Amino acid sequence: MGNETAGGPRISPWRILSALVGGLIIGAVFARAAPGRAIGVADAIAPIGQLWLRALQMTIIPLVVALLFTGILSAVRAARAGRLTGWSIGLFLIILWGGATMAAFVTPALLNVFPISAEAARTLTASLGSNSNVGTVPTMSDFLVGIIPTNPVQAAATDAILPLLIFTAIFALAVARLEPARRDLIAQIFDAVGSAMLTVIGWVLALAPIGVAALAFVVAAHVGVEAIGIFLHYVLIVSAVGGVVFLAAYPVAMLVGGLPLGQFAKAILPPQAVALSTQSSLASLPAMLRSASALGVRGHNADVTLPLAVALFRATGPAMNLAVCIYAAYLTHTPLTPVTLAIGVAIAATTTLGSVSLPGSISFISACGPIAIGMGVPIEPLALLIAVEQLPDLMRTLGNVTMDVAVTASADRLGGGDLIEGEG
Repeated sequence: MGNETAGGPRISPWRILSALVGGLIIGAVFARAAPGRAIGVADAIAPIGQLWLRALQMTIIPLVVALLFTGILSAVRAARAGRLTGWSIGLFLIILWGGATMAAFVTPALLNVFPISAEAARTLTASLGSNSNVGTVPTMSDFLVGIIPTNPVQAAATDAILPLLIFTAIFALAVARLEPARRDLIAQIFDAVGSAMLTVIGWVLALAPIGVAALAFVVAAHVGVEAIGIFLHYVLIVSAVGGVVFLAAYPVAMLVGGLPLGQFAKAILPPQAVALSTQSSLASLPAMLRSASALGVRGHNADVTLPLAVALFRATGPAMNLAVCIYAAYLTHTPLTPVTLAIGVAIAATTTLGSVSLPGSISFISACGPIAIGMGVPIEPLALLIAVEQLPDLMRTLGNVTMDVAVTASADRLGGGDLIEGEG
């Protein structure tokens, strides 16, 4: 999301979006012309969308564990390179957790001011077969005790995402302390598992136009044209949450980076233009390096922090991913409590390290899926929301690029003239 690479499966987001629009239009027209027959057809093709959804869901746990493990190992290795990378990663973590916390407050507030159509949401949920029964909401005491799993395998089997991620993070930190030969052996295993799961999810997403079209037809047959309004509403809400992170980059550059507002705003314009035209932070890297130079960031510092930011840092990720899941909760009338929101914040901020250089469609599933499961939110709406992810992704990339440069300037100021080990 905002960071694609040449490697990995290639999934056309426009094909998925076209399938969504086509399914909605055909379903809505059919529903208006012959309502009873449209419902019958929708019931007949519903299993197609459900099978695709289940295939998508089966990849989430192994993919997230493998990617989180390799992401944490990469971050630890980078942090050991010197004080500059330590400052950079520290700033990354502060912003990631801060963004997720912000989303936990801002998203419900936006949805209360600009609510979802209750009738359309109810009908949509019923048409997708979503099950919003999340059981007993844990108390804060149960939550704190439960975050440490007594059995990681059981945690994976029961979709206890947060305990599983905490175990994975602890295990990765322990592996990072092993001698290089053993550490690299375990890292290769997780890297291989991650690569295999990316291949599987690539196969599943290759069928996305079929699955999404089937789900969209089912929704439109039940909801009608109001379904289109829900997707537009979703894009605006999630993009607004990302916009808060984007705007926060300016005070970060001023207060932490010590840059005048006008100077930063002018220097960041070229990378922002590239970001909007390519929707890729990686493609924006050369423009970001030039902007950092124009802002007076030392060249060797920019050469370390900016590539690190592109590889590990997704400033808008936790905020917008959590916003997606909160939206799905409101859509399916899933109750949200301070505990479930805290779980969402923790998972959103943690899984960002596991979204290293993935295509947008895969990032959406690997990042939003665990949050939804951990919060007890049905994931069925995600199968449709992925089709319009191309639109919020503009804000994701814009916010990521702007914050990358702001953090680079801040790390340069805080880290001084430190070089990474082996330089100079």
